[in-house]
Amino acid sequence: MKEQPDQPLKGRRVLVVEDEYLVAEALSAVLEQAGARVLGPIGWAEEALSFVKTNSESIDSAVVDVNLHGETSYETVDTLATRNVPFVLVTGYEHDAIADEYRDYPRCQKPFNVAALLKVLAKGDRPRR
Repeated sequence: MKEQPDQPLKGRRVLVVEDEYLVAEALSAVLEQAGARVLGPIGWAEEALSFVKTNSESIDSAVVDVNLHGETSYETVDTLATRNVPFVLVTGYEHDAIADEYRDYPRCQKPFNVAALLKVLAKGDRPRR
């Protein structure tokens, strides 16, 4: 089924892991407008990890903030990668602030370009290590 240009994520279940309320709300609205069903948002590392561990089969893709209230989301990212769930890292930090082993994953800088983010999510590439 080919996606409509105005809804590139139609029917996709996208997990939002973001600790900044306004960013999470804006991101969720953008994803919903693109046709996604938003899971979350979740703003705490431990909660995100638990959700992914118990619900990975219901997640089509994820948008994951690297820093959640001072903790990294790398454990959540590792779990998504292990379970072959595509994801995009989002961060307000520069490339070199990301741990080396996570720098090759898809990433969008905050404030992010909505079109670029939707393009990466629509593509749905599986994480590779």
